[in-house]
Amino acid sequence: MTGASLWQQELEAPTAAFFTAFAARVGEPDGLRDAVREAVKGLIPSIDWEAYQPHVPHGILGLRAVLRLRPCLKEPSFLRALAIQLHMAATEGRRSAQVMAQVLGAKGSGQWRNLEGFILSRRPGLAYAEAQGFDLPALEDFQRLGQLTQLDMANVGHKAVVCDHFGDLYERLEHPRATGRRLFGGAAWGAATPEDTFWARRAAKRLVGTDISVPWTAASLSEAALAAQVREFCDLGLVALLDRFTERLKAGQGSGDSLAALVLAAAEKQLDARRDLEGKTGWTFAYLASLARTRPTDPRMWCQAAALVNLFPTDEPEDRIQPTVVGEPTIEALIDAVLDIEPALAMGQAQALVRRGQAEAVVAALAEAATRNDPTFNHAHQVIAVAAAADLGPHLPGCAQEALLVALAKSLANSQGSGDLGRLADRALVGREPS
Repeated sequence: MTGASLWQQELEAPTAAFFTAFAARVGEPDGLRDAVREAVKGLIPSIDWEAYQPHVPHGILGLRAVLRLRPCLKEPSFLRALAIQLHMAATEGRRSAQVMAQVLGAKGSGQWRNLEGFILSRRPGLAYAEAQGFDLPALEDFQRLGQLTQLDMANVGHKAVVCDHFGDLYERLEHPRATGRRLFGGAAWGAATPEDTFWARRAAKRLVGTDISVPWTAASLSEAALAAQVREFCDLGLVALLDRFTERLKAGQGSGDSLAALVLAAAEKQLDARRDLEGKTGWTFAYLASLARTRPTDPRMWCQAAALVNLFPTDEPEDRIQPTVVGEPTIEALIDAVLDIEPALAMGQAQALVRRGQAEAVVAALAEAATRNDPTFNHAHQVIAVAAAADLGPHLPGCAQEALLVALAKSLANSQGSGDLGRLADRALVGREPS
C-alpha cells in the first residue's frame, strides 16, 4: 500500500498508526503539501459542522495557523505542529454516513447570485452545494464571501475570520481545484448559519448622518494617548464605549492607532483571563489580526472589534499578575517557563527579550511552545493566537507589540495540556525529510 493510500485510510478512520502514515506521506514527492490538501479535501465534508453550532470546529482553521508559523519554526517542530493539528482535524466529530453521502452528492451551478441568496436566507447546506459548483475558486471569491460576513459577529466573529483564513490556506496550498472548492464550501456553509448583527446595528445608530471611512494609516499616538483609549475599552460599558469610540472615528482616527489601542486593551483582558477562558480571550487577537490583513474602512467593523474586546472581564490592576523581573533573559528560559506553567516568569522573560529588540524571537519561542501542546486540549487556540501575533507584529508600535507578546506568554503558560501526542508524532517523524 502506498503512502498516499495509507494516509487516506487514516484520515477516514484514525488509528494508532496515524503519525506513521503521515510520516510516510510526507516522505513522498510533494508529500507535505499533498498531505494537507488531501486532509482538507476529505475532512471538510465529513466533519459534523452542524453539531458544533453556534461554535466552529478549529481543526481545519488551525492548519492555516501552523502553515503561517512555518518560517518561525525549525523543521522538526513545524512537522510536529502540522501532524498534531491534522490529527485534531481528523478526530473532529463526523457526520452520519447518510448525511455525508448527501453532502458529497450535492453540487450547485456555481453562481454568485444563488450563493448570496442562500447565505442571506440562512440555508447553509444549499450554500455549500452552490460553492461546489465553482470550477476554480479564486482568492477574490473568499474575500467577497468575507465581505458578506463582515458585519456578522455570530460566535464572536468567526465567520469573517474563517473566510479570511480559508482563503489564505488555499493560497498556501497553491490553489488546488478540489481542495479549494471544499474550503470555499466550508466558508460558505458557515456564512449562511444564523447571524448576529447586534454590535453592527448599535454602531450604525451612532454613525447616522455621517459618511466616514477609517483610513489605513500607521499608528502615531503617544503611549499616554493610547493608554487613555485602553481605559475606555476596558472600563466603560458597551453604550458609553461605542459613544466614545465612534466620536474618535468621526474625528479622523485611523486604523493604525485604533488597532494599537485595541491590541493593548485585548492584552490587558488576556492578563485578566481566568485559566478556563485563556483560549476564548485569545480569540480576540485572531479577530484583530484578520482586520489587519483585510484592512476594512467601514467604521462599524472597528466598532465591532471594540465591543469584542470590551466583552471580556477586567480585573483591578492590583489583582493582575505581574512579570517577574529577569536580568539575563534567554529564548530557552522563556520556552521552559511556558512549558513549566510559570506565567509570571514567562511574562518576564518575554518582556525582557522584547525590550532587547528580540520580538521576532519571542514569537518563534511562543510558536515552539505551542507545538508541544495537544491542540485538541485547547481547541487550537494557542497556535491560532501565536499566528495572530505574527500577523499583527508589523502593524503595531513597540508598546503594543510588547503588551501582546507578554500577555500571550502568560496565556500559553496558563493553558498547558498534554504533550504526549507531540511525542508520538516526533517518534514517527524521526529521520523524515519532507519532499
